[in-house]
Amino acid sequence: MKLTRISGRLGLAAIAVVTSQFAVADDLGWYGGANVGRSAATIDDARITSGLLTRGLATTSITDQDRSTGGKFFGGYQFNRNFALEGGYFDLGKFGFAATTVPAGTLTGNIRLQGWNLDAVGILPVTEKLSVLGRVGVTNARARDSFSGTGAVNVPYSSANPSQRDTNYKFGVGVQYAFNDALAMRVEAERYRVNDAVGNKGDVDLVSVGLVYRFGAKVQAPAPREATPEPVAAVPAPEPVAVMPPPALPTRVTFSADSLFDFDKAAIKPEGRQALDKFAADLKGASFDAITVTGHTDRIGSHDYNMALSTRRAEAVKSYLAESAGIPAGKIAARGMDGADPVTKPGDCKGNKATRALIACLQPDRRVEVEVSGTR
Repeated sequence: MKLTRISGRLGLAAIAVVTSQFAVADDLGWYGGANVGRSAATIDDARITSGLLTRGLATTSITDQDRSTGGKFFGGYQFNRNFALEGGYFDLGKFGFAATTVPAGTLTGNIRLQGWNLDAVGILPVTEKLSVLGRVGVTNARARDSFSGTGAVNVPYSSANPSQRDTNYKFGVGVQYAFNDALAMRVEAERYRVNDAVGNKGDVDLVSVGLVYRFGAKVQAPAPREATPEPVAAVPAPEPVAVMPPPALPTRVTFSADSLFDFDKAAIKPEGRQALDKFAADLKGASFDAITVTGHTDRIGSHDYNMALSTRRAEAVKSYLAESAGIPAGKIAARGMDGADPVTKPGDCKGNKATRALIACLQPDRRVEVEVSGTR
C-alpha cells in the first residue's frame, strides 16, 4: 500500500507576517488546545494491482478506505502577536484497502499513522478577534501496517505487520477567532508528509476544527449596574451650618496608555490602578454632572483595529472608576479615538513602519483622557 501526493499545494503566505509592521515585542505566554477533523489519503491501486500480478494473481476489484477521522493535541508559547512555537501529538487515523483476485482470494492492508510535531506558527491579525495562521514544522511519525490474505493470496508472517518511524515535514494554514482573551476557536488545513512503512512516501491531509485556551489570560469584568435607590421617608431639613468649600476638582486629567495597560491590551495594570485610585479619591464627595473617558491610540495600524482597542481601554477605565469611586456608571461616557487627535506634531515622528523608534516617539499619542464636567 502506498500513500501518494495529493495534487495542489497549501499556501504558506501567512508565515511572512513575522517580519511585517505588526511584529512588535509583546510576550503573550503559554496556551494549549485540541483539534478534530477529517483526514484524507490516496491509495495507489495501480501499485497494488502490479504487485499481485507479479505473483500470478489478477485483480478484479479494489475497495479503498481513503478517509478517516484525525486529530491533535498541542501546546505552545506565543512570543509576540505574530510568532509562536507549537508542539504536540497527532493521530491521522486509519486507512486501508481490500483487493479481490483471480484465482479466488483477497489481499487486505491497513495503516495507522501517529506521531509528534514541532511547528513554527506565523500569525496575522486581521481584526481585533480574527487572525490568519500559517505553519511549517517537523514531524516524527510511526506508521503501523498490517496485511492479510485469503484463498490464493498468501502473506508471509515476516511481512504481515511492518512498522516504521520516520522524520518528515508538515505545513498548513488556518484562521483563528478569539471569543475573549482566554478562549479561541481554530479551523485549519494541514498536509503531513509520511512514510508508509513499506518503503514509500506520500501525503495525508487533515482538515480540522478545535479550541485554544490561553493560560493566565484575564477577561475584563463587565461594568457594574447602577443600583436603584430605595425610597426613603422625608425628614425635616437640618439647620444650616457652616461648611468648608470642597476642594477644586481636576477638570481634565491625561493618563499615559503605557502606564495603564500592557502593549495592545485593555486590562488595567496594577500601577495603572494606583494612578486611577488617586484620581478617584479626588472625586469622592464632590459634585459634578458627568465624566467623559476618551481612549487614544497612535497612528500605527488600521482604523478599525485602533478604534476597537481605544474603545475597550476607555470602557475598562470607566468600569474601574465606577467600582473604585462608586460613581454611577450612567454618569460616565466612554469612547475611542483612532489616532486622529495626536499630541505629537506633524514631522516629530517620521515613518510609517512600526519600528521600535517610531513606537517610542509616538508614546505621547497613546493616552486616556478623563474630563469632568458640570463641577459645582
